[in-house]
Amino acid sequence: MNKDQSNIPRCRQCRHYYITFDVNFPYGCRELGFKSAREPMRDVIESSGSVCLYFSPGKPGRRD
Repeated sequence: MNKDQSNIPRCRQCRHYYITFDVNFPYGCRELGFKSAREPMRDVIESSGSVCLYFSPGKPGRRD
C-alpha cells in the first residue's frame, strides 16, 4: 500500500457502511443509497475521482 492509499478512509470504519443480504452486491452505503460488489469507496473514487465526502467515522451497522 502506498502513501496515497493510506489516507483513504475505509468503508468498514464508516457509520454508513453495512453488509447486505444480496449475494451479488454484499456491501452497501446507507448515505449514498447503493449496494456494490466491492467496497463502496472504490466505486465512489472511480466515478468521482475523489474520496467519499460523506465518510463519518463510527461504528458500522449502527443506526441513529
